[in-house]
Amino acid sequence: MHRPQFFRTYLDRAAHNRKDEEWLKEAWERGRVLVVDPETGNVETDGQDPPGLVFRSPDDAPNGIRLYLGGELRPYFAVTATVSEGANLRRLATRLSEFEADIVMEAVALARWHSDHVFHPATGNPTEVSSGGWERRDGEKVIWPRTDPAIMVLITDGADRCLLANGVSWPSDRYSCVAGFVDPGESAEAACHREVLEEVGIDITGLSYVASQPWPFPRSLMLAYSAVGDPDATITMEPEEIADARWFTREQVRDALAGRPAPLQTAQSASIARFLLERWAA
Repeated sequence: MHRPQFFRTYLDRAAHNRKDEEWLKEAWERGRVLVVDPETGNVETDGQDPPGLVFRSPDDAPNGIRLYLGGELRPYFAVTATVSEGANLRRLATRLSEFEADIVMEAVALARWHSDHVFHPATGNPTEVSSGGWERRDGEKVIWPRTDPAIMVLITDGADRCLLANGVSWPSDRYSCVAGFVDPGESAEAACHREVLEEVGIDITGLSYVASQPWPFPRSLMLAYSAVGDPDATITMEPEEIADARWFTREQVRDALAGRPAPLQTAQSASIARFLLERWAA
């Protein structure tokens, strides 16, 4: 099955244990601990090639927020602390086992949420960590980790070409699918139509959901779709976001994915944009 990375969860998150303080205390003593930097998203690695994650013993773990990631017979935790030497998930994603990549994805997303929610958004008061790192509290007022939904649309002409865009801050030859965040009070499908119209100025039909992928930069859930656009329609770019947008043939995309000379560079191999292109090219 052709599927995006991080498509499934490999570690049992055992959410029923999160509120059991006695169990968490006992589990910590026999747990494996990953150190994650909430500011950079870096985690500790062993410096090997390919890199492996470094899991510390509880006695060797630094002080920081303890995050229960899951597991019962073998509990896994993360601790937030500065990681001066390590690697980011963007670099590690394709080089870790699926199990390890799943752990890093969860740890980074949760750690970055904590770094942004030291204070309660409603009261402005400092919050305290509870439920194994899955809540922050100001008295009875509780906040939980948030995920921001975002859409990604691969637009084709229904045949042998796809429409890709170059972001204003990207290298001039890097192209990817149209993407954007879902607005409050908006469905994912409506966001697809809106974002495509805003960024490249065309209407789409035949919108179809493909797959999803967590993406902790900082804490998104990418919802991938495919759609059909009229290749004869005038492309009108949003100047603050899009530097260029154009149609590419399937052969050009295949060359780019394979690292052969091509008029474009494609998204990194771990992203769902790359998955959409690989799926279409195949």
